[in-house]
Amino acid sequence: MYNEPIFLKPVFKDRIWGGTKLREAFSYEIPSETTGECWGISAHPNGPSKVLNGPLEGKTLDQVWDEHAELFGNQEGEEFPLLVKILDAKTDLSVQVHPDDSYAQKVEGEPYGKTECWYVIDCEPGAELVYGHHAKSKSEFEQMVAENRWDDLLRTVPIQPGDFVYVPNGTIHAIGTGTMILETQQSSDVTYRVYDYDRRDTEGNTRELHIEKSIEVAMIPHEDAKFEPVESTIDGLKKTKLIQENYFTVYRWELDGPSEQYENRAYLLVSVLSGEGEITTDGGISLIKKGDHFIIPSTVKQFSLDGNVECIVSHPTV
Repeated sequence: MYNEPIFLKPVFKDRIWGGTKLREAFSYEIPSETTGECWGISAHPNGPSKVLNGPLEGKTLDQVWDEHAELFGNQEGEEFPLLVKILDAKTDLSVQVHPDDSYAQKVEGEPYGKTECWYVIDCEPGAELVYGHHAKSKSEFEQMVAENRWDDLLRTVPIQPGDFVYVPNGTIHAIGTGTMILETQQSSDVTYRVYDYDRRDTEGNTRELHIEKSIEVAMIPHEDAKFEPVESTIDGLKKTKLIQENYFTVYRWELDGPSEQYENRAYLLVSVLSGEGEITTDGGISLIKKGDHFIIPSTVKQFSLDGNVECIVSHPTV
């Protein structure tokens, strides 16, 4: 029986809007000065994480999913369902929207659409997100896009560190300049760009837009998603359930001292945002620190924690 956490090596992605904060904040060895994404827990073919410890060391997470279903509660599904990222938006991301499962499967041949959520790790004073739009009908939306009336169309909201934002499929959205977030999402890389500020890459080319598909999948009119965080404390661990929805349940864990835990979940995905501590299982003691990403497998039901750490923790909602 596998009785220890499964630590993972992140995969980094260069992005036109990326910067260097993943190195500055988490001491990651990033590949470029425009590194936008850290795929911390990923089995997606565009960037699968590799196991760093134990008998599975060197295997990719998709291989582990295929070969060791017992570590994931023998859950059904050909593909690992979730993906956890940290994003560094040095400049604005494109205004975009994601499809639901049925559209992604029918049009793109992909297993999942993309519903996601964001925990704001840090942001500059005055930072904003694009979240939703002001069009009341599809025809009004199309007209505003055709006339480049982006200030009239797009809805912006202010943010600050510690905010949580839920982004169901169909939501028009964009992460703004000077923002670092942790994103929990369905394991999908299907993105439709609506607007990209007419910017050009290093070769002078604009990036592809997907206006027709965006209009087909967008929520029109926009409605804010509703959710209600719930707090609980067990010994030295404060848990805030940020959201529970169809695809994932996401928590913020704040550990301040020893805490015994019993988790009746198939498995947990854990990303450490700050601090350091340790997790003790039947397999021994594992040190955990800022920037670590690991999975507590289904075979580990009981464990103890100690230290002073902040984590974002998630699991599929079943």
